[in-house]
Amino acid sequence: QVQLVESGGGLVQAGGSLRLSCAASGRTFSSYAMGWFRQAPGKEREFVATISWSGGNRYYADSVKGRFTISRDNAKNTVYLQMNSLKPEDTAVYYCAAAQELGATPYEYDYWGQGTQVTVSS
Repeated sequence: QVQLVESGGGLVQAGGSLRLSCAASGRTFSSYAMGWFRQAPGKEREFVATISWSGGNRYYADSVKGRFTISRDNAKNTVYLQMNSLKPEDTAVYYCAAAQELGATPYEYDYWGQGTQVTVSS
């Protein structure tokens, strides 16, 4: 089992920045690929970014490419999502998740956090 706890969400104005953190406990964090997803009201959960266990491979949704950066610190069992140039359409609950391999769909992930709300005002 892997337990994941997100933090760092909040209310920010358009153009601002936030950094989300996801702290992991349980089984070996460094053996898992990690991902960030988000879900807005009335919409399906969508892929945001993913990072391999070593941090050497990273992939992003087109909607966030160039604005968001995923990173991880295996010594701290933590994965981050730096979000810059935020837009109102980025408003959602953001979830971190762990998987055996890199993936861009929720079905590929085995463990999920409880989510953290990000609200971007115009």
